[in-house]
Amino acid sequence: MSGDHYDLVIVGGGIGGSATAAVMAARGLRVLLLEASEVYQDRVRGEWIAPWGVVETKRLGLYDALMAAGGHHVPRHVTYGEARAPEESEAQVLEMDKFLPDVPGPLCLGHPLHCQTLFDAARAAGAEALRGVSVQIIEPGPAPRVVFEHAGETHTVSCRLIVGADGRASQVREACAIVLDQDRPHHFFAGMLVDGADGWNPQVQAVGTEGDFNFLIFPQGGGRTRVYGSYALEARKRFAGPEGPRAFLDAFRMACSPHNRHIAEGRPAGPLLSYFNNSSSTDRQAVEGAVLVGDAAGWNDPIIGQGLSITYRDVRLVTEILAASDDWSPAAFAPYAEERAERMRRLRFAAALIAEIDAEFDADAKERRARYLLSDRSFHIHGAAMMVGPENIPADAFTEDHRQRVLSL
Repeated sequence: MSGDHYDLVIVGGGIGGSATAAVMAARGLRVLLLEASEVYQDRVRGEWIAPWGVVETKRLGLYDALMAAGGHHVPRHVTYGEARAPEESEAQVLEMDKFLPDVPGPLCLGHPLHCQTLFDAARAAGAEALRGVSVQIIEPGPAPRVVFEHAGETHTVSCRLIVGADGRASQVREACAIVLDQDRPHHFFAGMLVDGADGWNPQVQAVGTEGDFNFLIFPQGGGRTRVYGSYALEARKRFAGPEGPRAFLDAFRMACSPHNRHIAEGRPAGPLLSYFNNSSSTDRQAVEGAVLVGDAAGWNDPIIGQGLSITYRDVRLVTEILAASDDWSPAAFAPYAEERAERMRRLRFAAALIAEIDAEFDADAKERRARYLLSDRSFHIHGAAMMVGPENIPADAFTEDHRQRVLSL
């Protein structure tokens, strides 16, 4: 392997890296995929694909593999809140199969299984895919090379292009001297996988806020659900310690959403992890000899769950550029950078506004949330970007004028 030359060396074998490897190996390119982990772990991220992201998986030819692995579509959505009775909220159910043609709603699939499915697809397509890799040196530029350790040996390989798909703390991004602009955190966001929630309708996802807790529930079928909760920065230790998972589940017990008791009565099936909710961005996704995809190129606040859809769009745009010509220069990736910058700007705006509405907990926030919950749908247009894609929503939905209109209800 040392001294070998590849078309692509992809650093990071998660969603973005494995998807890129699968697509480009299927096109006949020589691809080396490097993944640090031996076994994919539950990192409490990336299990919900928005309808517009489902479209991207279809365009990449990966949708069938995800469904065969156990992908679960959720066709209905309910928003609960203190301002109305549960029956009123449930009467306002949102039919999720109406957003985009031939997409029966968001798609849920456990993250470790999702990653493994794509990693296996990359291997099946002909990529050389390695696990347990420690990347030592990344050198973009006119003659890109990567030095890594695997199975006790050190290897140096060269390539035409390095793809950085190695997440938020990206080594590739650092090697490219690309700097992210990060928002200040607004609140804490915690998540956990729950088994035994058999009473929760697997056809319904839900969000809502009551008191000092904002919840999100995404069923995966078979009594398994991924649940998230937002809470104030000042309460950073709220779910710490050995009793944290039980306290977290108990926080779901709410008068506004009685069915949440099925979540509270479930049992933890993975770790409880808490993290800041902020977004980040950069105007540069490519340098000579390297390009970034997924979280390595900047991420969106997880409160609106756009991470997987963003990544699949990144992969589709990058692989189309790679397949279109032999020009893999930074200039060739300019359309990708331009589209991504506007896409992320819009999603960043939507996430920040939704965080102000759903994840602030004082008396003024409670009153504002009540007015918003009962307001005309025109006030919610920014939220539709989460389902149909930000490019399909009028530009004025992502302006300060719209934000003030919503917050001044």
